[in-house]
Formats: sequence, structure tokens, C-alpha cells
Amino acid sequence: MSSTPEPASPTSPAKPADAGSNALIARQAIVDEHRAVFGYELYDRSTAERHTAASDAALLFNALTHGDAEALVGKKLVFINCTHESLASGHLELIHPDKVVLKVPTLAEDASAEDIAHAVVLFDALVKRGFRLAFNQNVLRRAYAAWLPLASYIKLDMTTFKPEMARPLVTFARNANSKIQIVAEKVETAEQYQLMADLGVKLFQGYWFAKPAIVQARTIRPSQAIIIQLINLVRKQASSAEIEELLKKDPTLSFNLLRFINSSGFGLSCEITSFRHAVMILGLKKLFRWASLLLTTSRGGSAPVVGTTAVVRGRLMELLAAEMLSPEDCDNAFVVGVFSLLDTMLGIPLDQALESVALPEPVMEALLHNTGVFAPFLALTKACESGDDAAFAYNTELLHLSGHQVNMAHLQALAWADNLDG
Repeated sequence: MSSTPEPASPTSPAKPADAGSNALIARQAIVDEHRAVFGYELYDRSTAERHTAASDAALLFNALTHGDAEALVGKKLVFINCTHESLASGHLELIHPDKVVLKVPTLAEDASAEDIAHAVVLFDALVKRGFRLAFNQNVLRRAYAAWLPLASYIKLDMTTFKPEMARPLVTFARNANSKIQIVAEKVETAEQYQLMADLGVKLFQGYWFAKPAIVQARTIRPSQAIIIQLINLVRKQASSAEIEELLKKDPTLSFNLLRFINSSGFGLSCEITSFRHAVMILGLKKLFRWASLLLTTSRGGSAPVVGTTAVVRGRLMELLAAEMLSPEDCDNAFVVGVFSLLDTMLGIPLDQALESVALPEPVMEALLHNTGVFAPFLALTKACESGDDAAFAYNTELLHLSGHQVNMAHLQALAWADNLDG
């Protein structure tokens, strides 16, 4: 019997976002030789989808921002399962490395030596930032010798080897890296515990100690509209005072920000109670990343990539409009682009999604009727995404733009979003 639940993705069939919902996060204790809790391994149990980079981001984000982090893990270490893709993504910038251990899988059986060596560069950068890495016993294979010096923990799965193999595995791990701490996981009997304890193993995890417990973390969701307003302010490098004013307008947004920045994962030594102080500490780049993750993980609808696509779409429309429209209209072009995917993000028709949002009439005309000054910019932006040559040619000519201008603007929009989110 396995003691490790299968990690899951946060995506689920599209449905309207509530003011709040429950994020189901499972935790399983990792205990020391005295059976005192050393840390917790967290798993997303909200859905039964496969483990992805998106689910890694959502799990950390929900645990630290939406859930009561103290109730989940207290002051203990958090062990998080990671894909290699998620290790290179921006969400790790938002957490304090002292609080989190990244549990990293070995690569597929057909992985090349080049792939294994490439991973070392990524791991080394994470370790230099202060993160600790945990690997399973597959890292003890000869091909992964270069990974071992970067390991802080090796988790030995008691269900995968015979008792007589325990000593050679423990000895080999210690000889490879004397600083490695070994965790005996999936310990299900007193005999298994005693076997590893006699070998000097100090950390244990498994059903014999505790089954994973579900913690229902109540999420409180700001409206998607207010989050996008925040993204727009950050995008324009607004002042702390302007951002603070927006935070004051939406209690759920400000509540989420203060709860996040005061969570144990952020690593501050004192509590932050001022919105302006929170904005100053976080900085615009991290505030953008936080808002983007909030936009794409705090709902039950679309996949997180939609939020990124929406922001790229907004930036491209803004760039295309810059040569022919006023600065205010360029801002509205950005809003049209971002809000054009609001139906996908919320899982409801666009007209219904826009009912509670106060937007200028030209913005509404473009979004709901594909008419008005912004309509050809939106159509051209969609053509860039879809590769629709006919629509691209028609709208490029309509706006008196060259194909080169549009392509360069698209590349700039992609690079801009990647820089802010990476």
C-alpha cells in the first residue's frame, strides 16, 4: 500500500468562480527518530488530474496565500513535489527558500546524459538561491552521480527494495554526500522502521506514523476584474500610493496580499499590516507575478496558461495601438486584450462576465460586438495567435500596418510577458 497520494493538477471542468471555495490540500508528516514532526509533504487533492508545473504553482500559491499556512505546516519545513518544468518557472521567486524543500524526480528512462547534465545547471542555481533539493533513490544510479552533491535529502521508498538492500543503499548515499539526510518513506510496519533506525536513519514518513490528512483551505477570491486592474497598474509602473488605493477598494484582494506576504513561506521576521509597506517590500515584479498567479489559480475554470495568453494579448494590442491612438486609448486597448479571455478564465459567457465590470463603451463594443475602434486590433491579435493568414492580412491592411511591424510587436509582447513572469 502506498502512503503517497498521487499529486494532482488544479484544473477542473469550467464553472463560474465563487467568492470563495475550498482548496483540498493533503499533508503527510515527516517525523524524526523521536516521532516529533520534522516537516510536512503537501499534495494537491482538489482534483484527480496529473501532476504538472501548473499544479506545483497552484499548490504553493493556495497553501501560502489562500490556505491558513500556519494550520497547514506551522513553522515546519514544506516538502513540495516538483516537475522539472516548474523548477524553472517564476512562482518559486515568491517563496522563502529556507521554508521549502523541492522534491525532484529523476528523468525518464530514455533520458540522455546531456539532459541529466542540463538539469545540474538548474539545480545548482536553485541551491545557490538557498533551496534544498530532495531526490528519490533513483538518484543513486551511476548516471545521476552529478546530482548527488546538490542533494540535501534522499527519500528511500521502503516498498521498492528488499530489506537486505537497505544497508547498501544507505551506505552508498552517505558515501556519495556526507551532508545528505535520508528519509525512509512509505514505512508501513514496525520492522521497517526498526531496520532503518538501526542504520542511523533519522527521518521517517509513512502510514505507520500517519496517513495523509486533508486540510480544507478556504479560499477567498477577489474579482477577476480587480486583479486585472492591479496588473494594469503594475504594468504602468504606478506609484505605491495608486496601487494602495486599488487595494483599499477590494477587501479580498488586500486580504490575500497581506495573508501571502505574512505567510511563513515568505520568510519575513515581522508582520506587515500596511498595504503600502506590502507593495514596497514585494516590489513591482513580484507583485505582477503574484497577481498573475492569483488570476490563474484562484478559480475553478481554465488552465493557468490562459492568464498568460490574456496578458500577452493585452500588451500586443497596446503596442499596435501606440502609433495611432491616444495614451488613454492604448490603456483601453490593453484592457480589451486582457478581458477578451475573461469568459474562458471564468467559465461563463463573456456578456455575463462583464455585467459587474465598469468599462468604457468602446471597450465593451469591441468585446461584445467586435465593433468600434478596438475591434480590428483585437481581430489582428487573435490572428497572430491562431495563424489565420487571411484575417492577419485583412486587419493589417485595415490598420495600415506592415506585416513586419505586427510581427515585431508580437515578439515584443511575448518577450515582455516572459520577462515579467519569468
